[in-house]
Amino acid sequence: MTFRTFVLIPFVVGAAFAQVPPPPQPIPNGPAPVLQQPAQIYYNGSVAAGQASATPLDLTLREAIRRGLQANLGILTNRDVADVAKAERRRALSTLLPQVAVGAIQTSQQIDLAAFGFNVPIPGFSSIVGPFGYQNVAGYVQQTVYDRTSLKNLKSASESQKASELTAQDARNLVVQAVSNAYLGVISDTARVEAVQAELNTAQALFDRAKDQKNAGTVAGIDVLRAQVEFQTEQQRLVAQKNQVEKDKLVLARVIGLPAGQQFNVADRLPFAPLPTALDDLLKQAYDHRADFKAAQAQVRAAEYAIEAAQAEHYWPQVVVQGDYADIGSTLAHSHGTYSFVAGVRFPIYAGGRARIDAEQAEAVLRTKKNAVEDLRGRIDYDVRTALLDLQSASDQVTVAKTNVDLANETVTEARDRFGAGVTDNIEVVQAQQLLAAANENYIASLNAHNGAKIALATAVGIAEEGVPQYLNLK
Repeated sequence: MTFRTFVLIPFVVGAAFAQVPPPPQPIPNGPAPVLQQPAQIYYNGSVAAGQASATPLDLTLREAIRRGLQANLGILTNRDVADVAKAERRRALSTLLPQVAVGAIQTSQQIDLAAFGFNVPIPGFSSIVGPFGYQNVAGYVQQTVYDRTSLKNLKSASESQKASELTAQDARNLVVQAVSNAYLGVISDTARVEAVQAELNTAQALFDRAKDQKNAGTVAGIDVLRAQVEFQTEQQRLVAQKNQVEKDKLVLARVIGLPAGQQFNVADRLPFAPLPTALDDLLKQAYDHRADFKAAQAQVRAAEYAIEAAQAEHYWPQVVVQGDYADIGSTLAHSHGTYSFVAGVRFPIYAGGRARIDAEQAEAVLRTKKNAVEDLRGRIDYDVRTALLDLQSASDQVTVAKTNVDLANETVTEARDRFGAGVTDNIEVVQAQQLLAAANENYIASLNAHNGAKIALATAVGIAEEGVPQYLNLK
């Protein structure tokens, strides 16, 4: 809205002719923007703080989550987006607040009256006037008394700000998920290192026994070769698995913002613990707690207010008052006060169809936002149900896998005894070791899947910050 473009019905209380600085110009009106969130925010990045210490940290999952909520890039980026939305609301509010300005000028002029048509042939009278000068100091105030478009824009911007704040709150949910999954990756691969180390110790013992038996002439040389191949295979697996653990730690350090080079050890083990669940309760909890769902609903309300703002451009008048007070004279010591007051009403008639275009654009945005809400409603249902299915499946797998590990250990023991007794060669032993390795991997993978499903469920319900420690039975 620019005051100079108004068709005003003025009521002039008092005025004085003078050259004065221009009055303050309000921020132009227009449909309030329905803010968009960034297309992609990387939750595996962070802004590291501090210096690495020489002493390795004993890092618990709770401490990792706390660090992630402070330094993760997703948190910081969404916080900035919320600040931008807050600034946009203040911008919308500024069109309804008084516009105040002050100005001062020093004028020196010389005028040729003949150039303006005052060419009077009077003896002794010169058409050149001046030089002369004056000083003027003035203050100006302009206030929008009523503007429905600005009012609706303000409400739309308020809802957009609320949506951004809720999105920033949802970012905490996603950061907890990212940190927990990264921590879980370190735990799982550390368990694999321990399993491979145990299998390597068994392979070492079998290799040593095969050599002793060959020296005693009770087994063939091929049994020693097979045992040696199995032993070296386990050595390779151990090296590769240790390397994977170190890479997992780098991922976790990036997520939670640890200083570069900071060494740490994970302090939590996350053993298997069943989790009782009820689908209906979890779905209700999800719709009540998911901040992204509330943010999407706030975006719908913002779009609805934007439509009303666009429609107001065509149907509703604007009322503005403007005044100024000045002190003008040849010098400030020889001056006199002047003032003016103007009240005006602007009646929109036709603006090239801009109001209709703004309304159509806002309606298209509203349809998009409503579709997004309904899609998110279905996605929440899908997320909760999927997490529950994964949780139940992984729970059954853990039970079966644990039994398989026990059976595989018995198989290895019996195969070693048979080989030691000379009943068979060590093919049975090698096969039993491979079965044990597969059983250990299945158990670790199923336990990892079970804990990962708990993390996914807490995230799907929208309570990851308090739900993950609860579901994983953290002390």
